[in-house]
Amino acid sequence: MRRLRRLAHLVLLRPFARGPQQGRLPGLRVKYVFLVWLGVFAGSWLAYVNYSSYTELCRGHVCQAVICDQYHKGIISGSLCQDLCQLHKVEWRTCLSSVPSQQVYSGLWQGKEVTIKCGAEEASEAAPRRELVLFDKPARGTSIQEFREMTLSFLKANLGDLPSLPALVGKVLLLADFNQDSRVSLAEAKSVWALLQRNEFLLLLSLQDKEHTARLLGFCGDLYVTEGVPPGSWHGAAPLLRPLLPPALHQALQQWLGPPWPWRAKVAIGLLEFVEELFHGAYGTFYMCETTLANVGYTATYDFRMADLQQVAPEAAVRRFLRGRRCEHSTDCTYGRDCRAPCDQLLRQCKGDLLQPNLAKVCELLRDYLLPGAPRELRAELGRQLRTCTTLSGLASQVEAHHSLVLSHLKTLLWKTISNTKYS
Repeated sequence: MRRLRRLAHLVLLRPFARGPQQGRLPGLRVKYVFLVWLGVFAGSWLAYVNYSSYTELCRGHVCQAVICDQYHKGIISGSLCQDLCQLHKVEWRTCLSSVPSQQVYSGLWQGKEVTIKCGAEEASEAAPRRELVLFDKPARGTSIQEFREMTLSFLKANLGDLPSLPALVGKVLLLADFNQDSRVSLAEAKSVWALLQRNEFLLLLSLQDKEHTARLLGFCGDLYVTEGVPPGSWHGAAPLLRPLLPPALHQALQQWLGPPWPWRAKVAIGLLEFVEELFHGAYGTFYMCETTLANVGYTATYDFRMADLQQVAPEAAVRRFLRGRRCEHSTDCTYGRDCRAPCDQLLRQCKGDLLQPNLAKVCELLRDYLLPGAPRELRAELGRQLRTCTTLSGLASQVEAHHSLVLSHLKTLLWKTISNTKYS
């Protein structure tokens, strides 16, 4: 009887007993609630930052409104104007802008994937560019001969005094006469003059015959379209996230999202050929003043295309910037992001030769792009050649023969690896 009473007592108490597992449940719930709240807060913050970045970076609608306003007033013209402003046949898609002053969008025009580019230095909702003097030249009454001379002087100032410049002036006039009526109207002249003020357009025009630059397809005022953004390039991948990510994570993502190694080798060969194209071309020498993987684009068949020419500079422009410039350190002699010249400590002036030529900077880039995942039998030799390449200096005495030899050896090594395969 006593044993039955004790058993009944234990049964009655057990539902109210708190085991160690039950005692931990409220604490676990608090942790879960905190983690959920933290996730919601972080997500909201990222959404806010991305929205703020988007509204600041992506102002294509302002560009279009201002350009079309100028077109409807008869101030500008171009092969793109009617489709852009009257027929609305230009489709604006993804915003790819990385800085507010250069609006970049992927788009569709005449059934082709295109990249739309428009300057927006001072454009805003409240004060579109109608007040600005973007299209103030040439003035009314300027003859075609005067415009030709004006264009030639501009090209000489930016590209140097080259014997090939008259031919480039001819290209400019041919481009301006988009309707092929054998005359250049004031609106056409104003449009092409405004385009020439944009560094990337000037580079596109100068390198239009080269294999590794995007083709110019049309323009309206200083808005222009080129071949579409190369698929798979980092330039088109989540541009609004790029400012939020540290450089190391950028590099890891670029490698992870990039193509298999043999395709990377083919892209690298194209990049090396582009370096050759920039050196002593028909319209002078050009310097790459921001060498990053963001500018490494390629077609569907992995042929290299320079995704952004904004930071490629004519030699004449760089030398003009350095000439007589006062300095304390070599950092004071930097054009763009990484076109740096030595500082003469005696004269306290910048020297004319750059510390690193295009090839050395590209080889630094290729070390991170090519060595991870390279075939084992190739890795040592490839690493050695890339190290040799990165030590090249920009001194004029080295540039001619030695650079050409290093570049040729590197291209041969890569071609030998992928030739006679589906990747060649």
